[in-house]
Amino acid sequence: MLRLRAICPFSWRVFHFRLLSSEPLISQMNKCTDEEQIFDLIEKNKAILSEKQVGCAFSILWQFQKQTVSLSKNVKRIRDHPQFLTLRNLTTAKMEFMNDDTLVNVLYITQQFGVEVHDPLVEALVTEAWRRLERFDINVLSKFSSCLANQHLYFSPLMGEIADIVNRNLETIQDLRSLSVLMVSISSLISQHFQEQLVNKTELLFDTIDSSQVNIARRIVQFLRNIKYSYYPLLERCNKVFLSNVNHLDLDSISKILSLYHSLQFHSFEFILMAKKRLTEMIPLFNHPASFAKLFVALGPMAGPEEKKQLKSTILLMSEELTSQQVLAVMGAMEEMESRNSCLIKKIASILHKHLDNYKPVELLKITQALIFLRFQSKELFAKLREVLLSYLKVSVMPTEISILVCALSMLPSPHLDEARISQIEAVLPQCDLNELNGFATYVLRCVQYDHLYLDNTTGKQLKLLQKLDHYGHQRLQKCNSLNLLWEELKSLKGDWFPDTLLEETVATLQRLMDEINYINVAGIASFISRTNYLSTSLLDRIASVVVQQIEKIHPFAILAVILPFSILNYDPPQKDEFFGTCIQHLNSYLSILDPLMLVFLGFSLATLEYFPEDLQKAIFNIKFLAKLDSQLELLRSSLNLRVQFRLMELNRAVCLECPEYQIPWFHDRFCQQQYNKDTGSMNGAQQQIYQMLAEILGGINFVKASVLTPYYYTIDFECILDKRKKPLPYGSHNITLEKLPKMYLESNTQITGSRLPPGAEKIALEFLDSRAFCRNIPHLKGKSAMKKRHLEILGYRVIQIPHFEWNSMARSTKDARMDYLREQIFGEGKS
Repeated sequence: MLRLRAICPFSWRVFHFRLLSSEPLISQMNKCTDEEQIFDLIEKNKAILSEKQVGCAFSILWQFQKQTVSLSKNVKRIRDHPQFLTLRNLTTAKMEFMNDDTLVNVLYITQQFGVEVHDPLVEALVTEAWRRLERFDINVLSKFSSCLANQHLYFSPLMGEIADIVNRNLETIQDLRSLSVLMVSISSLISQHFQEQLVNKTELLFDTIDSSQVNIARRIVQFLRNIKYSYYPLLERCNKVFLSNVNHLDLDSISKILSLYHSLQFHSFEFILMAKKRLTEMIPLFNHPASFAKLFVALGPMAGPEEKKQLKSTILLMSEELTSQQVLAVMGAMEEMESRNSCLIKKIASILHKHLDNYKPVELLKITQALIFLRFQSKELFAKLREVLLSYLKVSVMPTEISILVCALSMLPSPHLDEARISQIEAVLPQCDLNELNGFATYVLRCVQYDHLYLDNTTGKQLKLLQKLDHYGHQRLQKCNSLNLLWEELKSLKGDWFPDTLLEETVATLQRLMDEINYINVAGIASFISRTNYLSTSLLDRIASVVVQQIEKIHPFAILAVILPFSILNYDPPQKDEFFGTCIQHLNSYLSILDPLMLVFLGFSLATLEYFPEDLQKAIFNIKFLAKLDSQLELLRSSLNLRVQFRLMELNRAVCLECPEYQIPWFHDRFCQQQYNKDTGSMNGAQQQIYQMLAEILGGINFVKASVLTPYYYTIDFECILDKRKKPLPYGSHNITLEKLPKMYLESNTQITGSRLPPGAEKIALEFLDSRAFCRNIPHLKGKSAMKKRHLEILGYRVIQIPHFEWNSMARSTKDARMDYLREQIFGEGKS
């Protein structure tokens, strides 16, 4: 045999080739090791390729592509190859003979290779798939919906037909992987009822998936983000999947999950902590600008000081290589990090300057907000920004876009617009929702403020526009007939115009629609009331009633939002004990897994209402929890960090004063001393008047103390002491007004000193209460001021609160009337 091969080498080669050729073509394709071998087979066999072999060729090319490091370069090389064109032509000729799976798979792969949406091949594949739509199984349907989503056809009639098919067949669908893809694709088109059905179906199928199915869990969270529904039971279950796989998550996955959580306002301290650790380990691994920019955006806001320093120095070196979108993302992260690195801010701003013409209106707004927040000053950049914004505004016709552009312009120096632009705003007002009207009002108010500061006048056009905004705002509220649609417009409103102009009408609309409050929207409506400081007893009673009746459907994560307005506004509903008792009971089984921040805010909110559940206090005031809280505080921006520390201190003080039987120690001396030493507050006009009058009434300056620091670090405006005959007692030479307290006093601050008073004497605390101490609409004392009064009384004071509306009333417009008022409050008598 060997001799035969040596004698007839040519014949042997021919024989061997015939053996290979007789092997099925698909088997030959599967043995190929690179794209060129596939293309060689296509070239040699193009006359005989079947639809199945065409589909196989696409699949193998895509498998090779997924293994390539340089994706974009390789995609272009394959797409431009002559045999790829041959493959495309064969697909056009044979697509009607392809089975459903092959057809949709070919469409998917052509998209991955960057074939344009309007390419005839893509259009033909989509049309053929549409023709077969009703017969697709769930897997093929999900992949086809993903292809349409890649083409941004979220609102197309074709996507609507897919949504209808899912709706009709929902009961029979058992594959959560395919369903999760479909849910994301059709989320823009479906009704609230259908959304709820999909959420319920997802819950039923969730246990059928393996705990390693990160992509399914991520798509579920993405669906919830798309429909703007923070459904905690599903979010928790998805979060457990992410936590169990966190060591296998790459940068893209972690970035996406963090972004989705941020949009849904879902806080998982455990995931953030583990993500931070994982991302920190990645810092040395990325030296490509695109990857490092993504790492900077994901890790920066939660990084420690050393990591932040490393991230900033590296991104500075790479900054010139960043694309317009990457530099925009970096700027947003710097804003979230509260960066004060002037060198990096200047560099990033200069790169943004180069790309300004490429940004969309909403991106220009983000840039403007970030530059203002980071206190960046550049006449050239702001001039260019204004020019680009105005160029967009001149051609824009969409109310949302016009509102965004005007809002951005209002933040820049000299915010005024010409008459043509004002007329453009007026023309779209009838089409605007509350958010858009609020954006225009913000612009007008900033113009007014600018004129007041620099020009000392306000034009009639501005006032006329403001009147029109008020009119359309009231009109929109009066016509509103859906609570959920109203809530969508209310939940992100900020600024002064809305609360000053439309709040009363908004509350009236909420009262009109309050029968629609249910377990889904109750937390949102409650949080809106918390922000407004407007006491509507009927709305709060409705909220309490819904919570008591539907508590099993309300997730414990939502309880804080529900309790908050009652705490802030100091209001007890008719079924007070049942309402608060139900909320507390509902929380008990979740105390060990609730976010540390949420537990602190819950404890404080309940404390203002005089509720101190022992299980909650034990969950907060223990070494393990406080260590966990300290770890979380390191991840927060400075303003929130300080707010949490204040709430913990206030809760600690409340428990020590109101529940001494719990034997929880006071451990905030050092924190309070630090904060007191930072305080440089001074008396306002009313306080100065009261101080002078008190000195006159009591017999001299040494009979009254101002800015007194009490045990447990309450600051009170004024203090005086009356003996048992109601005669003022002098303080002597140690009277402290606005100076800082001596150190020795601070060190023994937690002792209650009432016992050191002469027998029968009483210590009086006088507090001037400005508008912040009361509800916006009625003179009802808010929760924190009521709690302070309670605590001062425990500390041994008789508390006199002087409301601003009483002090400034017409009845007390003279000095004599005010003197009589103070005498009445202190001594229980009028003129002496």
